[in-house]
Amino acid sequence: MNDLILRALRGEQVERAPVWMMRQAGRTLPEYRAVRAEAGGFKDLLMTPDRAAEVTLQPLDAYGVDAAILFSDILVVPEAMGLPYNLVEKVGPRFPETIRSSSDLARLHEIDPERDLKYVLDAVRIILRELDGRVPLIGFAGAPWTLFCYMVEGKGSKDWTLARRMLWEEPALSDALLSAITAATKAYLHAQIDAGVHLVQLFDSWAGSLSRDLYVQRILPHMQDLLEGLQDRVPVTVFAKGGSHFLGDLATLPCTTLGLDWQTDRRWARDVANNAPGGPKVLQGNLDPSVLYADPGIIRAETHRMLQELGIQRTIANLGHGLYPDIPADHGRAFVQAVKEYVPATERETTTSA
Repeated sequence: MNDLILRALRGEQVERAPVWMMRQAGRTLPEYRAVRAEAGGFKDLLMTPDRAAEVTLQPLDAYGVDAAILFSDILVVPEAMGLPYNLVEKVGPRFPETIRSSSDLARLHEIDPERDLKYVLDAVRIILRELDGRVPLIGFAGAPWTLFCYMVEGKGSKDWTLARRMLWEEPALSDALLSAITAATKAYLHAQIDAGVHLVQLFDSWAGSLSRDLYVQRILPHMQDLLEGLQDRVPVTVFAKGGSHFLGDLATLPCTTLGLDWQTDRRWARDVANNAPGGPKVLQGNLDPSVLYADPGIIRAETHRMLQELGIQRTIANLGHGLYPDIPADHGRAFVQAVKEYVPATERETTTSA
């Protein structure tokens, strides 16, 4: 197996930074669009294990990345809890029903991943069989706050006003909903690990909508609960988009890696990670995805600058958010190649002097 990413996560000395890209499974690839068209839609695709496995594997040949990430969606957990959703083309997710009251909450149920999310776990098993040890497989889930946002508001939002309002107006109800989401997500991630994923990532896509105080007081305890026990099994990455104002607080969590968005200062983040309670953290990130619209020469220069600032040890090279759908696949390949060819300045100087 190409175990470069696993060695980096263990803090071992590596010859280069491992690289993968969020949303690499699909979106930009014509072969993905072909499979999706055959499947009939996004949800049909992710709920068909053979097809989900196929598009999970496509980026390995298309980009040459060092890990595969399961093709799925964070909203499968609310649906498994009893809150179904629809994905409207070019609009986004829509929940016909939302959680706004204790009676709404009472409709939800505990999940049995092997029953309620069997299609995801079947996809994991197929992917691992097809990978045959080629690279590690990343599992994932949405973080409690991000799922809370969708379950309360029922659709995407610029500032998640209704969800934030519930934290203040209905503290007991909101805490009960966060606890239910946490329990379901914990069961789901343990099931993915049981099925064989090598590491997991928690996506807190809407972390940046909260102040530091509110996140630390109301959300961080649920994150702590969710993460306890996972790291004992596989490495865990926490990616809190827009959450750099509480990166130091995230560093207290029992996770292996802190994912960085593109707005986070890299050298400062390295200092935070190196001084994390319990020992240094790995950093993942954080090239601005919009850089991939640039000329490949610029992509190469910006990628090398990122690696110079992050260093290659305890680093996983990635974007600061997911690939945008219209980024040319060749530009994604240029990013991956730039990571692979990067030589730290100290090594360049040694080679030159020799």
